[in-house]
Amino acid sequence: MTKPASRSNIMSNFHRAAVVRAMVLVVWLGAAAFGDEGLVAHWKLQADARDSSGGDHHAVNHGVRFNSDGGAVFNGKDAWLEVPVAGSLKLGRESFSIAAWVHTDQQLDDVLGDVMTCYDPDKRTGFTLSLMNYAGVTNAQSNWRNLLFGIDAGRVDPGWTDCGRPGTNQMVKSLTVFDGNLYAAVWEPAAGATSHVYRYAGGTRWVDCGSPDKANAIACMAVYGGKLYVGSERYSGGGSSLPLSPNENDGGSVFRYEGGTSWANCGKIADVRSVSGLAVFNGKLYAGTGTTGAWRDTPRTRGMYRYDGDGKWTSCGCPDLRVVHLSVHNGNLFGLSYDAGGFFRYDGGTDWTRLGPVPQTDQVYATAIYEGRLHAGTWPTGSVFRYGGPQKWAHVGRLGEEKEVMGMAVYNGKLYAGTLPFADVYRYEGGDKWVSTGRLDNTPDVRYRRAWSMAVFDGKLYCGVLPSGHVLSLEAGKSATYDRALSAGWHHVVAVKSSDRLCLYVDGKRVAESSEFNPVDYDLSNNGPLKIGFGQHDYFNGKLKDVRIYNRELSPQDVERVRSGS
Repeated sequence: MTKPASRSNIMSNFHRAAVVRAMVLVVWLGAAAFGDEGLVAHWKLQADARDSSGGDHHAVNHGVRFNSDGGAVFNGKDAWLEVPVAGSLKLGRESFSIAAWVHTDQQLDDVLGDVMTCYDPDKRTGFTLSLMNYAGVTNAQSNWRNLLFGIDAGRVDPGWTDCGRPGTNQMVKSLTVFDGNLYAAVWEPAAGATSHVYRYAGGTRWVDCGSPDKANAIACMAVYGGKLYVGSERYSGGGSSLPLSPNENDGGSVFRYEGGTSWANCGKIADVRSVSGLAVFNGKLYAGTGTTGAWRDTPRTRGMYRYDGDGKWTSCGCPDLRVVHLSVHNGNLFGLSYDAGGFFRYDGGTDWTRLGPVPQTDQVYATAIYEGRLHAGTWPTGSVFRYGGPQKWAHVGRLGEEKEVMGMAVYNGKLYAGTLPFADVYRYEGGDKWVSTGRLDNTPDVRYRRAWSMAVFDGKLYCGVLPSGHVLSLEAGKSATYDRALSAGWHHVVAVKSSDRLCLYVDGKRVAESSEFNPVDYDLSNNGPLKIGFGQHDYFNGKLKDVRIYNRELSPQDVERVRSGS
């Protein structure tokens, strides 16, 4: 027969239970004070990919390496972490926050890629947190180390918004984000007119940043060493079936922006008439020079050149066809040609390897890295091809009845491409399917209209056109973008979806927010896995640690506590 518990034992059990409850309360209060209330997943990434939150959201490791400093190494080519579908990570319409320490190298030979995504491209539903480092957007390196946090729920786009015409231009040759602003480089064909660069001031307003050269066009732009560089071009207009420009001054020079309307001349490149593309690779600025119609008479104008400072441009040789635009991916610098479907890899010195021709193609205009693969826009079939290795190209569709695919960019989880002759912009829907988002230029009585240049800025996709010379913007879903370069090294990044907007924090400071939205419109639920270090753009190229997801909005105080660990 069991003896009844004594009064002292009962009191002892009562006290022990009280102590346990007190300890649980202290732990809960401590977690809340530390900013961990609502923590649903926490991957420290110190030695493995296990979830330390208690939620058992352990990640499947696809080639990620772990270092003693606690940073997981993502190689930018095929390494990522996969978190299987779990109910507590289905964020639906609720608020949530993502926090991570992000490291990138100073010198880059690849795009930077996605930090985290949970996105269904078929339904265009989910979220993405990505670092945009785009080269080969026709002439330009349009985005350099810019952050994007976006959501979408397959909603109907509101359409393109006219953002005005910079100056009296007839073609927006390049769009580039620099130091928190959007810049447009243009073709000014009129008699007495010269090339200009403009800064977007909101609405339909553009601020003139000066005319660096006497040539009629600034064709290309890139951010290099914390400065904006541009290249000048002599563009006749004949290639767009427009009247020839009376300004016949040669371009072929590169300039550095010094603020206001001031420009520093960084040198004339050999005897070239045009600088047709700029891109940064392994800490050096490179220029393509192949657009001029006189290239057959002056072979030096066909090649690529490297900037070695103090006005010095070093020849990098020529693959016997023009090198016009430039692209960077997976440790390679590529040259795109307007001849024989040419696509080349630069091998150093003056050596090149042919990776084309791209099938059914005369001219290759642009590239974009989508879902980890390089895609190229072409003439004359108006098609996009996906690169699969030397002389291996897969056709991924023709865009309507278009003949040419030009500006291309990945924006909020989807790939977009501009066209000729109708200046439509299409969105890629997978397989060989493309859907038009609208016609951007309706100039009457012209043969060709071009949706030529693109950049992602202020949470929107911007596109510049010919011959109206206007810039237009599209907001698909909602995005917040950090429009300044995220410097090399470690940074603490927090992405927050609140009840009515998105915002981004970098190193504890709020740096960007989206426009307002109704949360009822954005159910992000989908059946895809959560991906760390991969997504709709590319594999992440860098290191990550202390990655967290919260099922609530982190306040600025919470963000600072999580960042500082206090």
